[in-house]
Amino acid sequence: MSYLKFEKTELVNLEYSLSRELIRSNRAGSYASTTIIGCNTRKYHGLLVCPLEEMDGEHHVLLSTLDATIVQHDKEFNLGIHKYEGDLYIPRGHKYVREFDTTRASYLVYRVGGVVLSKEVMLVSEAEQVLIKYTLVDAHSDTLLRLQPFLAFRNYHELSKANLYANTRYTEVKNGIMSKLYDGYPGLYMQCSKPGDFIPVPDWYYNVEYMEEQKRGYDFKEDLYVPGYFEMPITKGETIVFSASTSEISPGGLNKLFTSEMNLRIPKDSLKGCLLNAAQQFIVRKKDSTEIKAGFPWFRTWGRDTFMALPGLTLTTGDLQTALNVIDSMVARMKKGLFPNTAIQGKPAFNSSDAPLWFIRALQEYEKYDPEFDIWKKYGKAIKEVLETYRSGKAGIVRMLKNGLIHSEEKEKPLTWMDSVIDGHLVTPRPGLVVEVNALWYNAICQAVLWSEKRDRDFFKSWNHLPELIRDSFVEQFWSSEQGYLADYVDGDIRDFSVRPSQVIAVSVDHSPLTAEMKKSVLDVVEGELLTPRGLRSLSPKNEAYKGVYEGDHVKRLTAYHQGTVWPWFLEHYAKGVLDVHKNSGKGQVKKIFEGFEEEMSRRGIGSISEIYDGNPPHIGRGAVSQATGVAALLRISEMIEGFI
Repeated sequence: MSYLKFEKTELVNLEYSLSRELIRSNRAGSYASTTIIGCNTRKYHGLLVCPLEEMDGEHHVLLSTLDATIVQHDKEFNLGIHKYEGDLYIPRGHKYVREFDTTRASYLVYRVGGVVLSKEVMLVSEAEQVLIKYTLVDAHSDTLLRLQPFLAFRNYHELSKANLYANTRYTEVKNGIMSKLYDGYPGLYMQCSKPGDFIPVPDWYYNVEYMEEQKRGYDFKEDLYVPGYFEMPITKGETIVFSASTSEISPGGLNKLFTSEMNLRIPKDSLKGCLLNAAQQFIVRKKDSTEIKAGFPWFRTWGRDTFMALPGLTLTTGDLQTALNVIDSMVARMKKGLFPNTAIQGKPAFNSSDAPLWFIRALQEYEKYDPEFDIWKKYGKAIKEVLETYRSGKAGIVRMLKNGLIHSEEKEKPLTWMDSVIDGHLVTPRPGLVVEVNALWYNAICQAVLWSEKRDRDFFKSWNHLPELIRDSFVEQFWSSEQGYLADYVDGDIRDFSVRPSQVIAVSVDHSPLTAEMKKSVLDVVEGELLTPRGLRSLSPKNEAYKGVYEGDHVKRLTAYHQGTVWPWFLEHYAKGVLDVHKNSGKGQVKKIFEGFEEEMSRRGIGSISEIYDGNPPHIGRGAVSQATGVAALLRISEMIEGFI
């Protein structure tokens, strides 16, 4: 039995099947995403969603979906499914679905009377191209296959509406057509492996609904354009491949291309296999850079998330070269010792107080996999620029105080991972001394001193005295012997002792300012109040500000985002702390945490894990359906477990 296989009774149950989403990306930055029965429930869903740097740098949905229709004895059986107002689904192609398997590709089987048709979806690895392969497994009469493309041609944050400006003309190409609805877009080449007829029946399909957007409080109705349909006979045992691409292709090679792409796939036949497969999907290779996409479907490249996820996505998989390529791409974007955390309206935002420190930690981790690599020779200049920026305060958002700790603040600007903003105001302001920033700062300086001791005596002499000062100041400012854990932030006389997960970073870093007894005490508090099977809560349920469920409109969700919502990425640091403190006796707990995610592989984002989960049981997955930091954390935990075997 396949690892990720769904049966008829599950697939025809829309409440079940519409909550399970697929995501497949490629190294060109494109992705394909929908539900397991092919009904789009988000504006971000589509069979070909491409980054268009020449337009706005955002992703754009070109091909929304492709409906297949079986024609026998002049009777038509449409296998597609779209939602319209009032829970109306037209057509109701899901009633013909018999099984779905995504161990390698997306493999869906339909049965219509005596006809059995399989459908497989494959995104080409290095091109903006999707392949949909149809195989007539069984039939007892002459059969026609009709393929009807639904086009969007819009930014994936927006929705398409019927209009008079769309270019409804098309150009004939070999075994297909090219359509380009608007100026500025590339043409979409829709071609089949087998010659057939294209019947132009231009029309708009109005008010297709996306239920997930409706739940999130956003606009959720879209008009999609259909230029017509392809039609061709198909015989028992025959395969026809449909290609949608931004470049014209040679249709004669489509079957071979599909097979070669299939052979590149890591089978999703185990929890580890799913995670390894998912890890590949966050890597995007551009002409002049290699990046890590923070999550699917709507996240872009984030500086903080890049360095946090890099060890798990690349080092644990043995892809050290990609790790260096990502680091080099980020260093090239460094400015005044800071890294761009994301882009706001197309402009890079240097608003992260910890991304540069995660950069140094990523180098620290890289060295463990390649001890012969000279970190200081390659990256010493960048490391020194980062540390000098923090020490001098020249970047504005961070500065070192006389006690050696880092003060970070910019009015109503999010500088840490707790970055929710509503109407220009921070939901969880953390001004002053932030616990994870200072833990990472201490770790970075200790490591830089070690790297420079025999290589850069001037730097060593200038910084060697700081670790002791910072360690003592850290304990003085953050530690409470009475409560047994660390303050989340300290701002003058204010010491915020809300129980939050950031303090585990101080436990997990290689150079920790905490004693063994302090580490154990922190872990005990975190386990008692924050630990769940899906990650650490962002706030203790004992706190009156705790929000146990992440749902509702934009404001309600942002209010809960860091006030109780569970974050999987913290598990890497919790697990490392447990194993460091409890040694081999902690392996059982860590292994249980890892194996507990197996059931998540067949839930929300098939073969991956969600960005966040509800703080309250049953800890339902929320946010993005696949997140880089979460997948990376589990791969790191898997490696930790294997290290103890």
